[in-house]
Amino acid sequence: MANGTKRLPRAVREQQMLDAAISAFAANGFSDTSMDAIAAEAQISKPMLYLYYGSKDELFSACIARESGRFMEAMSAGFDPSLRQKDQARTLVREFLRFVHENSESWRVLYRVAVGTASFAHIVSESRAGITGMITDLIRRGTTIEGARDVDFELTAVALVGAGEAVADRISEGDIDLETATDLLLGITWRGLRGVGVSEVHIGDE
Repeated sequence: MANGTKRLPRAVREQQMLDAAISAFAANGFSDTSMDAIAAEAQISKPMLYLYYGSKDELFSACIARESGRFMEAMSAGFDPSLRQKDQARTLVREFLRFVHENSESWRVLYRVAVGTASFAHIVSESRAGITGMITDLIRRGTTIEGARDVDFELTAVALVGAGEAVADRISEGDIDLETATDLLLGITWRGLRGVGVSEVHIGDE
């Protein structure tokens, strides 16, 4: 056990445990990560880890809750209804990809490990639904084309979130830099927003 850890406030120690768990889960997945490994990463004893989190499932749930909350906070901070649609789209894309760039381990745990673990996938689905709802509202408010339906807004948002997750995966692996990814995803997003409610016949006319 590291010197001085006994005097840490409970809240601080909990965060250190979660940080260690995020790192371990991101590297090895859920099944291949042991509580022994997490305790070693956190520089505490395994009994102390179990004192705070009674099982690996409970610890992983705490990790997912914290990281999905941080992700939603980052996205919400960039959501300003007073901005023009294009400016809002740019802000959302930038904040989304910046979070992934600065928190690649969190992203891998949320959108790889948790999604692939049946008992936790619903937590990620709730987070994704929140982001999708935010973008749906953005599209709805910024669309002036007659004939656009609610389903047009929702499906466009789903497609944009899917594209965002794919690009974010590349960022988390270091395959593409943040600025290039931001420009790419913003282009896709803006073309998608402009196409809401436009019939296939007219898509090529712009």
